[in-house]
Amino acid sequence: MAMIKPFRAVRPRADLASQIAALPYDVYSTEEARKVTENNPLSFLRIDRAETQLPVGTDIYSSTVYQCAHDTLYRMIEEGDFVQEETPCFYIYELTMNGRVQTGIGACASVREYEQQIVRKHENTRKDKEDDRTRHVDTCQAQTGPIFLAYPYKEDIARLQEQEKQKEPVYDFTADDGIRHRLWVISDSQGMEQLEELFRQVPVLYIADGHHRAASAARVAAMRRNSSEECLKNQEGKPEYEYFLSVIFADRDLLVMDYNRWVKDLNGMTEQEFLEKLGTIFSITPLEKQEHPEKKLQFTMYLNHQWYLLEEKNHPNRPDPVANLDVSVLQDLVLHPILGIGDPRTDKRISFIGGIRGLGELENLVNQEGGVAFAMYPTAMSELFAVADEHRLMPPKSTWFEPKLRSGILIHRI
Repeated sequence: MAMIKPFRAVRPRADLASQIAALPYDVYSTEEARKVTENNPLSFLRIDRAETQLPVGTDIYSSTVYQCAHDTLYRMIEEGDFVQEETPCFYIYELTMNGRVQTGIGACASVREYEQQIVRKHENTRKDKEDDRTRHVDTCQAQTGPIFLAYPYKEDIARLQEQEKQKEPVYDFTADDGIRHRLWVISDSQGMEQLEELFRQVPVLYIADGHHRAASAARVAAMRRNSSEECLKNQEGKPEYEYFLSVIFADRDLLVMDYNRWVKDLNGMTEQEFLEKLGTIFSITPLEKQEHPEKKLQFTMYLNHQWYLLEEKNHPNRPDPVANLDVSVLQDLVLHPILGIGDPRTDKRISFIGGIRGLGELENLVNQEGGVAFAMYPTAMSELFAVADEHRLMPPKSTWFEPKLRSGILIHRI
């Protein structure tokens, strides 16, 4: 069963929520984050990317940066920019993008269940990013960015969410990117007990996005279990570090976009040689304009000002849930054997382009810098679940979720 708990969130004062809320720390470079905080001195990036508050050239992994994050957070709490709930609560977090609505539950999930793979992952983590978030959580004594969890749709939970959404939200704002954010607080004991009971009937939760944040929460918990220092405890007397900040969505609410590939050269081949090798595996059909693939195991490709549709000539049965992913098929048939991309995690010749940036971004890259680009069919949530259920890992950059949760709307002190 999935265990979720209410918690005493630290969250922005209502009139400041739109200014404080920020996109996740890892969608920005230091330079981009610095520009955001210069234009908006309340942006949560001052805490999530605290190097923006220090001189240019400061090592982003220095202890000074993490201490600055801590000091900024608690100064803003002291000054009243943030408030903390008097009692533990659950939250309803709704995002609307282009008229499409998705609604999740803000809650704490269990570190122990993450360690037991009841909360399941599908991606590897990088040590440097994991180390960074571990130090950030440990120094701030708080989890500042929610982990994006998913579960198979359950009608009773959806019905409860809609009931709560009939009330007045505590936040309702539209961010600069056009995404509308609304938040409701569930504070009555009956509603909270009902929600906990409904999630006990959900056997497994899945990490959709936030693998590094989940891993760092588990590492901080492991560190603190061996410490004699005083710690915050929840209403049941258990340490708050045994739970991690989450927003949990039903699978059918989620939008998974394509995560496209650009390879910067043709691995020493001419365009004709590359097309001939590709033609032994795929039927290649020129397209009159840019197009997304229409179904699984189709790819569209942009090469030298021309779009093509690629369809595998032979369709072998691939029962393995990882091998059958579109990103795996492209890697195994094209990127590795033809273009020489052995390890896409480390090879500098390949870049990954989120679908939110559109196919025009692929055209721009190829037109300006050469190489070839591939547009992918989006990975399905059922595929993500299948890989995680086998305790397997997807290739890097398999899923791109939109819209992004904002950091700074809910904070969990540990």
